[in-house]
Amino acid sequence: MAQTSRGRRLMGEINVVPYIDVMLVLLIIFMITAPLLTQGVKVDLPKAGAEPLEAQRLQPLVLSVDREGRLYLNIGGNPQTALDDDTVAARATAALRRNPEVQVLVKADSAVAYGRVVQAMVILQRAGARKVGFITDPLPERTRRGS
Repeated sequence: MAQTSRGRRLMGEINVVPYIDVMLVLLIIFMITAPLLTQGVKVDLPKAGAEPLEAQRLQPLVLSVDREGRLYLNIGGNPQTALDDDTVAARATAALRRNPEVQVLVKADSAVAYGRVVQAMVILQRAGARKVGFITDPLPERTRRGS
């Protein structure tokens, strides 16, 4: 047996209490920050029975249109800040020049005027988007079975 100079035995165990404390602090931090990581602006999406798209390795370019018709882009700057049409066009053009294969999606509130959604799509088309998809909420389960 190993003895110290004072006659006490050395302890061969690891004290895990500090590790538990660190783990609990990290858990609290993740619980607080996870809801803040939701992407984009809160919009009331229309319901549609479309099949979900397969996941891609690249983050898609998402143009959000809120109830008042304001535009938000998920790239460059703060995605929670409303942008004017020219700024959206410039940022979308830059993103599509860097990677022309990036998926382009429109996330529009169901109450926004159809004309504003078309204007947003024209901005994306002029920026270089070849295909534009729409983000919708799925239909309720009972509605899907009935059709």
